[in-house]
Order: sequence, then C-alpha cells, then structure tokens
Amino acid sequence: MKQRKRIIFSVVLIMAVLVGVFSINQYTVYVENKKIEAAETQARLEEEARAQEEARLKAEEEARLKAEEAARLKAEEEARLKAEANKELIAENTYYTGKKGAIVYDQYSGEQAEVNTIAPKTAIYVNTYIQDETGKTTFAEIADQFEGTVLGYVAFDSLVKTPMDLISKPYDDVDYTAFHKNDAFSNNPPLTVKGAYMTGNSAATNKLNTLIDLLDQTELNTLVIDVKDDNGFLLFYSETAEKYNPEANKHIYIKDMQAFMEKLKAHDIYLIARIVTFKSPIYAKTNLDKAIVYAGTPNPYSDRDKLLWASAHNRELWDYNIGIAKEAAEWGFNEIQFDYVRFPAIPDRVNIDYRNTENESKTATIQKYLKHAYEELKPYNVYIAADVFGWAATSINDVGIGQHWEAITNVVDYICPMMYPSHYGTNNFGLSVPDAFPYETIDRSLKDAFDRNTNVMTPARIRPWIQDFTAGWVKGHISYGAKEVEAQIKALEDNGIHEFLLWNAKNNYSEGALEKIEESN
Repeated sequence: MKQRKRIIFSVVLIMAVLVGVFSINQYTVYVENKKIEAAETQARLEEEARAQEEARLKAEEEARLKAEEAARLKAEEEARLKAEANKELIAENTYYTGKKGAIVYDQYSGEQAEVNTIAPKTAIYVNTYIQDETGKTTFAEIADQFEGTVLGYVAFDSLVKTPMDLISKPYDDVDYTAFHKNDAFSNNPPLTVKGAYMTGNSAATNKLNTLIDLLDQTELNTLVIDVKDDNGFLLFYSETAEKYNPEANKHIYIKDMQAFMEKLKAHDIYLIARIVTFKSPIYAKTNLDKAIVYAGTPNPYSDRDKLLWASAHNRELWDYNIGIAKEAAEWGFNEIQFDYVRFPAIPDRVNIDYRNTENESKTATIQKYLKHAYEELKPYNVYIAADVFGWAATSINDVGIGQHWEAITNVVDYICPMMYPSHYGTNNFGLSVPDAFPYETIDRSLKDAFDRNTNVMTPARIRPWIQDFTAGWVKGHISYGAKEVEAQIKALEDNGIHEFLLWNAKNNYSEGALEKIEESN
C-alpha cells in the first residue's frame, strides 16, 4: 500500500513539475510576445509620427510656395496695372535716337561729362525737358521708364518721336504704322529658306527631276515655282481664272497637280508660289479697259518684252491674283510670293494713263494691295512675301514704280530684294561695275536694307534674290559660276542673313556653290 502511495505521489509530483515547466514556458512566450507587440507598437507610433512630421513639413512648404506664387502673381498684376495705367504716359514720353544715335551726359549744363552713347534708332524714355532762356528745348532728361531712375541727359535735337520720322521720303497716303502679322503656323513652320527658281515649263518636263536631285544633293531646300508667270500662264487649272480670266486656263503646265505636289512633298521641299502680279498680259489683253494705256489713246502700253500690263489700281485684278494665291495655298504651297508687285518702269516723259480711279499714289496702291492680300490669305496659313528691286533698299523714294521700301516691308512676312549685282548701275556703291564685285555689291546693298528696316515697327525678314547667271549685256561684266555665287552667299552670311533665293531664267544652277551641309549627330 505504501509502495502504491509512493508511486502516486511521484506521478503527481512529476505532473506538477511538468505543469510548472509548461506554465513557465507559456509565460516566457507571453512575455516575448508582449515585447514584440510593444516594439511593433513603438515602431508604428514612430512611423506615424514621422509621417505626420513629413505631412506637416510638406504642408508648410506648399503653403510657402503658394504664398510666394500668390505674391508673384500679385506683383505681376500690380506691375501690369501700373504699366497699363502709365501706357499713354509712356507712349507720350517715349522717343527714339536719330540716325547718329545720341550721347548721354551727366548734366545738361556746365562741364558735361559723357556717361555713354545710345545706338541709332533706340527707344528711350524722356523724364522731362530742359529749355534755355528763350524757351527752346535743348536737352532731355532720360530715365528708366518703370523705375524713373535718371540715366542722364541727351541733346533734344538728337531725338525723334517715332522711327517713321527717320524715313527720308514718306508718302502722305501710305500707312507706316505697326501692322499686325501672323505668328508662325504650327502646321507650316517657318524655314531657313535656301531656294531656287523653277519655271512652269521646267515643272512640266524632266527638268523637274533634275532640280529635285539638285535639292537632294545640296543645301537647297526650297523651290520658287511659277504659279502665274510673266506671260500670264498658270501652273494649274484655276477656278479663279475661269471667273476673271478664262483665257489663262487654256495654257496650264501641270494637268495632275495632286501627283505633282505629292512628288515634291515626298522630298520635303518647301514650296513658294511665285505670282507675277501686275504684269498680267492675258488679263490685260482680254480686258483692255483695265490695261495701262498711252494717255489719250486706246493703245495699251507694252514693255520691252512686248508684254501688256494691267493697272495695279484695278481691284478686280487684285481679286484675280489673290484668288490664284488661295488656290495655291489649298494645293499645299507654304508661301505666296508676289513678284512684279509694282508699276512698270516708264520714264516720266512718256504720257501714260494708269487708270487711277482711286486717285492714290503708286506706293499707296502697292501697299494697299499687299495689306489686302495679307488679310485675305490669313485663313490659309501661308506666309506672304514680296519681291522688290534691290535698288529699292537704297533709293529714298519708290523708284518710280510704287516700291517704297518701308511701305512694303511693313506689311509682309518676307521682303525679297533682287540684289543681282548686274542690276546695279555704274559706280553704284562706289563700284565701277557692280556686276564684277558680287561680294561687295551684296554687302553694301544689305546694309542699306537693314537701315531701312529699322524705320518701321513691324519690318519683314529680309530674304534676298541673288545672281546665278552671267549678264552678258553689262559692259565690264564677269562670268558667274560657283565662285561668284559663293561670294554672294558669304556676303549674306557675314551680315547675318542665312537665307537666299537663286535666280537663273533657264533654271541651271551652280551646284558647286551649294554643297550639302551635313547635320552633326
């Protein structure tokens, strides 16, 4: 019996020990779990605190940036309102330095010291005027137009009110004020044009492939194509011609314009539509009542090529030319170039009836036409160019043909002076035979063009025509080839002009002067 009790006691004792051990292990696990839970809780709290701190800092930064942006916008608005409020005052007190610029002095009397000089035709703000004892204004105190800080004093007679005051011979009925022009068209971005002229006949023959190859292999990227040529012939069938001048549709060069344009566009060629504007023989012949005639007679005037001219005063002729330009734009031309946008060069001694029913100057008529064409062509997303005689950049008047530089450059996107050295007279620019000096002629003519462009607020970009032909009729002429073309291009480049148009009536060009410019990677 005792033995049995002893065994039971031992079993109970062992079980108690086991229970105790189990309980200790359970407690240990519990403690460990609590530690882990506490650590996790601490980590979570720390992460939440960090996130809250980051959120607080982010909110503070956003608030700071928002406050700064609000302050900037407020300052800009205040500046805009201030400028708007002072717009009339600024305009009233803004002058321009003259052709010789102006010297800025530290004072207007006594021992003056030169502070600096201001370049010609620069806008400056006049703070106040200084008069002498007779009441004559002698000096102007110039200042920063916004801050009012006095910059010094300039002689008042060295200033003009507007750049237009520097035009040597303005025409009373011409608009020289700023003209609103188109921005660049996103679907027709402007190009640094390096182009060559192509006749309608070349466009219709294998010469087209020759010229495309020329563009593929050289730096040329543009073709100026006759859409309405010197004879009045058209590149394509025209609904406009059918309305105003049906005879013109009897001689068209391209029957399949769709294929023609696709072929050119496949080579990424920028296309300029040349429209011979007022030398319009077919129109004049079939509308003799609108042709230029010898005064007092029904006899139409014809030029040395025996071609008739219609009157540039005739608004129906305006609609005819502009209508063809619209059709060219619809076909995909990037730019419209009006050539012969002038009156014929007729000596004053010849009595001519220009049918001037509007009683306006030749210059006003040409400018009004270009302004009207510009407005009419705006919806077509094409740029507008006008060809002018190279001498128009140098002559102070309209060269007798309505081409007054400032009147034209002011209302087109591109002005294209025909700066062929062969077209300048003996001793022009101090050159015995300008044709024999291709670099010098272009260089000196360009400088005149730059000067004239600064006389208006909205001048056109200058893109000259240059010579790629030999003028055998000029006494003392030289033969023109790659060397002479390169000389003209160098003159352009040296003057900051990187565009040009090559003229050769037979469309034969000096490829050696037009090496391909490889684009760097």
